[in-house]
Amino acid sequence: MAHSELDDKDVDAIMTRWPATMRILLAHGMHCVGCPIGGFHTLADAAAAHGIDEGQLISDVAAAIAKSGPKAIPGARHRR
Repeated sequence: MAHSELDDKDVDAIMTRWPATMRILLAHGMHCVGCPIGGFHTLADAAAAHGIDEGQLISDVAAAIAKSGPKAIPGARHRR
């Protein structure tokens, strides 16, 4: 997954679609799981709020997504 694909997604959407990313956020000392702000913050916003290196966070999240593979979003319609 390209980093740019994560730019417009909020943290909750990322964790919902790719649950493996929760471990990455927790490993960075972030408590995004269950946070009410998660639906409003992008990864860049969350990194800035927590004083974490944005590039490293996004790279780690992208690596976790690549390892876990694509996951369908519940309720989403898929084109054929």
